[in-house]
Amino acid sequence: MKVKIFDESHEKDLETRVNEFLKELKGDLVDIKFSTAISMFGEEQIYCFTAMIIYTS
Repeated sequence: MKVKIFDESHEKDLETRVNEFLKELKGDLVDIKFSTAISMFGEEQIYCFTAMIIYTS
């Protein structure tokens, strides 16, 4: 098994990258884990959207 991790600051960017990866995937998809985190930097909110794809090659 292998994993691929994606980290983006916008959910649409994450969606695009995951879909592109899945289009090219030669093995079998096992699972996708998704997470969202938010933090503050001064007055600014910073979002982090991550996905971990578990697959076989």
